Amino acid sequence: MAVFWFLLIALIVVVGAVTLAVLGGRGGVLPEAPPDRIAWPLPQDRPLARADVEALRLPVVPRGYRMADTDDVLDRLAAELAERDARIAELEAALAGARAAAGGPPRGPGAGEDAAAEAGAGEERPESGRDGGER
Repeated sequence: MAVFWFLLIALIVVVGAVTLAVLGGRGGVLPEAPPDRIAWPLPQDRPLARADVEALRLPVVPRGYRMADTDDVLDRLAAELAERDARIAELEAALAGARAAAGGPPRGPGAGEDAAAEAGAGEERPESGRDGGER
């Protein structure tokens, strides 16, 4: 019976020593880990370019991506895409209005250069030489 009590007390001492070593630590407090943030933040002074998005690396946390940083990036991308879509729609409407005013048939998107070339091909324009005089 004495062996049992000896082993029980030895087990309690070992468990207590391990607990103190883990909780108390040796050598002081661990240094605080630096926060995992986007290494190359998106530029604020200009619109995003394809290279900005390709170079973007979102910080990873144990359960996936850092939600706040990911949400910020997605919000910025959505705002810039909406701005570009609005500008494209505005330019297409202006082009359709110009075509309607000129009496030409409306064309699909991307045909603006062809229409401008055709419109300018029939006109005679005076050409000026290098000296500024007309020929």
